[in-house]
Amino acid sequence: MWDWKYVFEILPQLLSALKMTVWVTLCAFVVALIIGLLLAFAARSTFKPLSLITKGIIEFIRNTPLLVQVFFLYYSLPLLTGISIPAFYAGVIGLGLHYSTYLSEVYRSGIEGVPKGQWEAATALNYTKSQTWRSIILPQAVPPIIPVLGNYLIVMFKETPILCAITLVEMMLTAKNIVSQSFRAFEPYTLVGILFLIISYIASLLVQRLEKRLNLQRGK
Repeated sequence: MWDWKYVFEILPQLLSALKMTVWVTLCAFVVALIIGLLLAFAARSTFKPLSLITKGIIEFIRNTPLLVQVFFLYYSLPLLTGISIPAFYAGVIGLGLHYSTYLSEVYRSGIEGVPKGQWEAATALNYTKSQTWRSIILPQAVPPIIPVLGNYLIVMFKETPILCAITLVEMMLTAKNIVSQSFRAFEPYTLVGILFLIISYIASLLVQRLEKRLNLQRGK
């Protein structure tokens, strides 16, 4: 049976773990944004070896389970290199690197959506490649894909329970620790699900609102 007294006893621990969950998600998302953009640039490179290697890396990461990648960073990499990565950083790198491959495709779609005339205009103005990307292409390519990026942020947030496998104390591991002490699983796991639902729903509403605002701006 549901015990409200027990719920209020464990809720502060879960809310504290929620902060870690949100923090690791945001850090991993920043990593994914940066690496994803670099991968998009490399995949479009006219230097064929770089382009082919980048596409191969993207396919390899995409077709490998996230859990395996996180295990490799936290458990196997120290054995191979002697460098031990704390659970938080292993989680951020693993989550960020995995989803950077998906964001690279999002960036690619945004870049390809820029009219060819914009590239020709940059050439006519004698812009360098860096000036073309910074001043013309990216300002037009990024705004339309912001809602998609926001959706991936939500997906990454919901993937964080995987990181309990490397002892990162996020909500799921906190719930497991509570259950191991009290032997009551109903309330802790239900609360974790409710907290994920609330945060994800609020985030999805914000993404929808942002998408509507961007559509209105493009329609003007």
